Amino acid sequence: MTQSTPRRLLRIHPADSVLVALTDLAAGESVAYDLGHLTVTTAVPAKHKVVVRDLQAGDAIIMYGVLVGRATQRIPCGAALTTTNVVHDAAAIDLSVPVGRAWSPPDTTAFAGRTFDGYHRADGRVGTRNLWLVLPLVFCENRNVRALQEAFDRELGYGAPEVHRRTVRELARRYAQGQPLDDAYETGQSAPSATRLFPNLDGIRFLTHEGGCGGTRQDTQALCGLLAGYLVHPNVAGATVLSLGCQHAQIDILRNEIARRDPAFAKPLFTFEQQRMGTEDALMQAAIRATFDGFIEANRATRAPAPLSALSVGLKCGGSDGFSGISANPAIGHTSDLLCALGGTTLLAEFPELLGSEQELIERCTRPDLAARFAALMRAYDAQAHAVGSGFEMNPSPGNIRDGLLTDAMKSAGAARKGGSAPVTDVLDYPERATTPGLNLLCTPGNDVECTTAQTAAGANIILFTTGLGTPTGNPVAPVLKLATNSPLARRMPDTVDIDCGAVVSGEASLETMGARILDLVVDTASGRYITAAERLGQWDFIPWKRGVSL
Repeated sequence: MTQSTPRRLLRIHPADSVLVALTDLAAGESVAYDLGHLTVTTAVPAKHKVVVRDLQAGDAIIMYGVLVGRATQRIPCGAALTTTNVVHDAAAIDLSVPVGRAWSPPDTTAFAGRTFDGYHRADGRVGTRNLWLVLPLVFCENRNVRALQEAFDRELGYGAPEVHRRTVRELARRYAQGQPLDDAYETGQSAPSATRLFPNLDGIRFLTHEGGCGGTRQDTQALCGLLAGYLVHPNVAGATVLSLGCQHAQIDILRNEIARRDPAFAKPLFTFEQQRMGTEDALMQAAIRATFDGFIEANRATRAPAPLSALSVGLKCGGSDGFSGISANPAIGHTSDLLCALGGTTLLAEFPELLGSEQELIERCTRPDLAARFAALMRAYDAQAHAVGSGFEMNPSPGNIRDGLLTDAMKSAGAARKGGSAPVTDVLDYPERATTPGLNLLCTPGNDVECTTAQTAAGANIILFTTGLGTPTGNPVAPVLKLATNSPLARRMPDTVDIDCGAVVSGEASLETMGARILDLVVDTASGRYITAAERLGQWDFIPWKRGVSL
């Protein structure tokens, strides 16, 4: 097969019993791959898998070199895997093996001495954005937070584009005047304000949630810990917190959680308790005045050079497809390895999507206690899911399955590639903060927003988010870079995607080249030179995980 011939089948690992179809394959075709040719006996859609030898019922399905399922019936060589002939299976965890696997870090010569322009905070961390937060301690204050948002966004020019509002206005005008409604739609985004009153304040973020009262004391502690993670975050200059007064999530609990994460916390933090202040107007007027004063102080911050070791990057996938594990995920895995070699921090989360990949991660842990903690968190989480009639094996969504991810172990094996090959230097439970450079494992659900919300609370100052189906997820504090696993998606959703990793699928770019290209964009984003698609669209998604079964 010449280099100019497009690849149509891919073998990921020498031990694999399946190949990945890179294009649609018709029954009867003889298709070349690295070991020769394979005659396809059934139609195989792109992103799905075809077996390279006859399999009998009970035989292991190996992909990425690991167990990802078992055949439920005879599958002849050249036939496609389907939900009817494969069932989930994954290898068991073995903690008796040695940990601390040797690692050969990638060549970082191209990034030696590189810096980004960030906001240096008193605790030594560096922000990639300079933001002010407004958040409630309890859902009762959501309406007041939204009222503050409308007031500040409208008057200071930080609001999302109003193109859709203008469309509704035009439709209403035409209908009232008896005019045709055709062609009344506007596209594009509103032009940003030419000048801002606070040029060094990158934005005001208004968070709302449905917690703070009811539930368990553990729910309250987790919520306050999560919010504290946002308040001490290096991208945050200060915050305004609204409290009702009688709820479980008290201001003192929040302050204690802040002190646990940053004992010398010195950012402006304004708290207002409605039941003490009396009228809603008194609450709002006091909050507005103090918050405006906070903007003045936050605006004094300026960007200055910082080493790449100050970067903390979340690694996330969502709306995954059959190409996720061969293009965008391993590409950001190489980015993660580069950052770890440079002294930075990366966060691999989504524990339900690590099922079947635990053993490799265990052997990469730098200490036995980290391996034991990771195994314990995985087992406890999975047991909790099974206790309510679910389980990690039920994680793949209909979209995942339609695009070739038939079992959770198959999905997980591809998802785990986001973590590259670097040693695991720490294992964190939700909602802990990352303090150890290198690759950290963070216990979160696979749910896109619950995961990115937790990664940010752990300290991620940028998030790399891969998607094969298209996912419009962002975060109010950490810029989220969206990476398409395939070029058709990048062309179909250009306003959502920041990087097209489809060249890896076609063989036009190596994982190393793509990973370095991604790190270049990470540096530009961290410096404020690049504004992510999620930021341009105003996608400020925030969902605290109410510690329970969420896959």
